[in-house]
Amino acid sequence: MKYLEKLFEECNEGVDYFNSYFKYLNDLQKTLDASAIKGVINCFINARENGKTIYFAGNGGSAATASHFAQDLGEVGRKAGVHCFKTHSLTGSAALLTALGNDYGYDKLFSIQISELCSEGDVLVAISASGNSPNIIEAVKQAKEMGGITIGLVGFDGGKLLKMCDYVVRVKANKGEYGPVEDIHMILDHIITSFLTFRLMSEKVETK
Repeated sequence: MKYLEKLFEECNEGVDYFNSYFKYLNDLQKTLDASAIKGVINCFINARENGKTIYFAGNGGSAATASHFAQDLGEVGRKAGVHCFKTHSLTGSAALLTALGNDYGYDKLFSIQISELCSEGDVLVAISASGNSPNIIEAVKQAKEMGGITIGLVGFDGGKLLKMCDYVVRVKANKGEYGPVEDIHMILDHIITSFLTFRLMSEKVETK
């Protein structure tokens, strides 16, 4: 029985399940590697300072996270009143995605975009709970071939992305529990972007 199913079986009321689920998320966030998160933050900062673009890609719920993360990170500079991060979600256009999928195959959705957009030193944030999504794997390979820096937001055992990406933040959830992994990925978006906003605000004050 999967862990969430076990939680449900042990709960008599909905509120009990909610509390147990939130506790599970709290336990998962304690397993995160803080040094890996710091590495991602520093990677973003370096990209901003060097005028590089940060791309985001994912499937399904992770596609939504990719677009959300790209938007939030792009807003950081505006909120802080300083030079912005250059961000782009590879999941943003339904017309483009369906055209690429229809003409070249679903596995090429992101790698084709990377081949056309990415430059040396640009960053790709690859979001995949399993770490094994074929189109994400292809995108990472393409980005690395072009001199890009790769970040993996993964879950479970990390999959193939665990060893492929330059930086990896892994949510150590039970295999198959996609919801909690995607929850933590979204929380990481808000933690990282809020931290960067406050950091840039403080740096702006210090330079005055």
